[in-house]
Amino acid sequence: MDGSEALLPESAVLRKLTRAEEVSQRLADDIAEGKLAPGMSIDETEIASRYGVSRTPVREAIRDLAAMGLVETRPHRSAVVTRPSTERLRDMFEVMAELEATCASNAAVRMRPDERNAMRAIHEQMAQVVRDSSLDRYKLINEQFHAGIYAGSHNAYLAEITTTTRKRLSPFRRAQFLSPGRLAQSYQEHDQILAAIFRADARGAADAMRKHILVVEDTYERMVGMGGE
Repeated sequence: MDGSEALLPESAVLRKLTRAEEVSQRLADDIAEGKLAPGMSIDETEIASRYGVSRTPVREAIRDLAAMGLVETRPHRSAVVTRPSTERLRDMFEVMAELEATCASNAAVRMRPDERNAMRAIHEQMAQVVRDSSLDRYKLINEQFHAGIYAGSHNAYLAEITTTTRKRLSPFRRAQFLSPGRLAQSYQEHDQILAAIFRADARGAADAMRKHILVVEDTYERMVGMGGE
């Protein structure tokens, strides 16, 4: 992935989700926010009727959720919700924080000038989105921001496993943005990460990224009442 790929046209960033992706995201969000509890069955017919789609995209969504570890599929029976335990989620966030910190550290010393320019442009887009209070756009450009840092690390395997971990945690990360003021706070955290990367401060970039991910975890836990568990 080169710098030109890091910054996608706005039309690509804001592409319309497929029906399967939309169903998957909505179900994942419900699981992350506790609206669908562990052990609950997911009835394909009921979900298809609720979302006004055929059963085909629902089946595709369930396969995606199973890959993320959010549901368990059973032969000839309905899938069931298997939301990760509090301990499991904390372990996952801890690993993600270290992976992303390593990406940021590498990017600080390896990111090319064209990639830095692309990251500046992404960050400027995010500033406008925060001013507009556009939650959906922020979520999308936020993914692009982090993907740009993974690419800038110039370690394909690191980028691969970080992306995989990030996908597993995606519904729990998205939930944070429902917290008042979180968009602006997230943008400021990104600003600190980029400042460290742009001054080639590997340790500062890693520390800023690690703090950012752990704030995401803390925000999510406070939202769903996990803090006392």
